[in-house]
Amino acid sequence: MASAITPSNSISKQMHLDQVRFQRVIDYIYDHLNEKIDLNTLSEIACVSPYHWHRIYRGLCGETLAVTVKRLRLHRAAGELANSQTPIETVASTSGYSRLQSFNRAFSETYGMPPAKFRQQGSHTLFNKYAFPNACKNRTTEMMDVTLKKIESFEVLAMPHTGSYMNIGNAFEKLFGWLGMRGLIGPQLRSVGLYYNDPDSVPENELQSAACIALPSLEGIELDSNIERKSIINGEYAVLRHIGPYSNMRSAYQWLYGEWLANSGREVADQPAFEEYLNNPREVPPAELITDIYMPLKAKA
Repeated sequence: MASAITPSNSISKQMHLDQVRFQRVIDYIYDHLNEKIDLNTLSEIACVSPYHWHRIYRGLCGETLAVTVKRLRLHRAAGELANSQTPIETVASTSGYSRLQSFNRAFSETYGMPPAKFRQQGSHTLFNKYAFPNACKNRTTEMMDVTLKKIESFEVLAMPHTGSYMNIGNAFEKLFGWLGMRGLIGPQLRSVGLYYNDPDSVPENELQSAACIALPSLEGIELDSNIERKSIINGEYAVLRHIGPYSNMRSAYQWLYGEWLANSGREVADQPAFEEYLNNPREVPPAELITDIYMPLKAKA
């Protein structure tokens, strides 16, 4: 882990400029996933030559722009398939694929099955059986991996996000870029998402969350205006170990709050749930992503 030394004024100004450019490109990608996105356009937005911007981006993110765009498009598509009845042709179009055949092929390569089969048989359907009472008569909580865990409070660097929880990756991309420019990415880093609202009761464009990073020490780190220090509150949590695409999270939460909590004899505490991401979506396929969902519990009477 690189030491957190406050940079000189000239270096700090350059890092700020690079950060602004990087964030501008990330925003453009998320806002135009349904359109053609090429390196020349993104380099113009960054005000850097295509050759240099390609090298800068890959150095910060560990993947090419083309891989990032494909990953985000298919992530959006998986969320639509898992959580809506939007026609597959429309999902393909809004994910930047003009031909359904190309979309089917790309989705199958990444998610292990074509879109239609994913909607009907993807791992999110396991949670749906338990989240919706009429879906299955013989329900059981034993099939899900939930443990009770007491944690000590810890501090994180947080970048707020407003809008769909499926798009919190926008904030994570920016936060990791900010860390990378300062040499703060290392093996002891923990990636955490804080979620403040129930997406079934708050309009999507008003949902509040935060992309967070925990480091061994925050001492000496000079923060930008869009990055905050927050504390994850100590206490007892019900922890659901979830393995699979992030698009499954909504169904997982419905099961955890609607099924497990109702049968546990416990009450949820009045503080945010959070997720800890135990591996990297750039390094493993969606089916192998591991996420621990932490639901805060009131202390036993």
